[in-house]
Amino acid sequence: MKRLFEVFWVSLKLGLTSFGGPVAHLGYFHHEYVRRRKWLDDQSYADLVALCQFLPGPASSQVGIGIGTMRAGLVGGVVAWIGFTLPSVLALILFALFLQGDALGDVGWIHGLKLVAVAIVAHAIIGMGQKLAPDRGRATIVILALAVALLWPSSITQISIIIVAGLIGLLLFKKEQAEMKHESAVIPTPIHPTIAIISLLLFFSLLLILPWLRDLHQGIALFDSFYRAGALVFGGGHVVLPLLQAEIVPTGWVSEETFLAGYAATQAVPGPLFTFAAYLGTIINGWGGALLATVAIFLPAFLLVIGMLPFWDQLRKRAPVRCALMGINAAVIGILIAAFYHPIWTSAIFSPWDFVIVTILYGMLAFWKLPPWTIVVTGALAGTILI
Repeated sequence: MKRLFEVFWVSLKLGLTSFGGPVAHLGYFHHEYVRRRKWLDDQSYADLVALCQFLPGPASSQVGIGIGTMRAGLVGGVVAWIGFTLPSVLALILFALFLQGDALGDVGWIHGLKLVAVAIVAHAIIGMGQKLAPDRGRATIVILALAVALLWPSSITQISIIIVAGLIGLLLFKKEQAEMKHESAVIPTPIHPTIAIISLLLFFSLLLILPWLRDLHQGIALFDSFYRAGALVFGGGHVVLPLLQAEIVPTGWVSEETFLAGYAATQAVPGPLFTFAAYLGTIINGWGGALLATVAIFLPAFLLVIGMLPFWDQLRKRAPVRCALMGINAAVIGILIAAFYHPIWTSAIFSPWDFVIVTILYGMLAFWKLPPWTIVVTGALAGTILI
């Protein structure tokens, strides 16, 4: 019980202070869990991060779940997730309740938040592109994925892009397999292989069964949409934007303006970007919808971490797996650029003033290194003044 309380308290503190997105979160985690508390060493932490980057879902949340599991068992993983996500979930629920009833098209600060989304996603794309598509082969995958995602937009298209990109990576980067040596370090985990297998079976079963049941009740449909979004996101929280937009906006559950306003507001709060689901769930069905959407979008991440931890030591040594991941990561950049153009750019940039504001916001984020909440406040104020 003492360890569970300790895990919860530390993860709650991180949930209250971890601004800046997934990469920044991993830096906070390393400082708190490795350097300060020494719950695991540098190599074990690096291997856990590698696993979570390989899996679909929110990498930083999965690392937190993994550390909580290693520290205090299965319940420790749940407690770590609750502590890290709770602050941003509550903040976004309150923001959604505040928005309800507003005529969003007439509110200047909402337009300002949409401009913030343009700047933040542009910054994410450029940073990820430099790291994940640094050569001609992967840049080509980015361009092809962008074209397909933009011209034939659907969730099935995005899944197909990821699968094909993995196969291309497997073939294209064969020559680099010999160079992909990875130092081994055993990742301690109290999860029995049987529990791990059950978790993986449950992950795939829900992915297959929920679409067949969604017509029975709106709650099942809502759970299915958020579960699939959480299960099929490669590349971090920003990639969930096009998947959720394709699931939520066309159904009429949430308008595009409300969607983008919430996405921008999510940047202003600490913790994982996936808590955007709490905002959407609140807009759709109040507190109950927020709880349902939040659990649904994070459940795949939890099941995959629990399911893969006992087997990762062997899997991560296989060069073909790492080559396929190179192709997948490049395709993710293409999907992001497609989402950046529509709906983000097309619904936010209407005048030279809009472009100037976005440029200033981008400079604040990328060059002046200001905290994300200052970018959000500046964007909201600019929108209020200009409209």
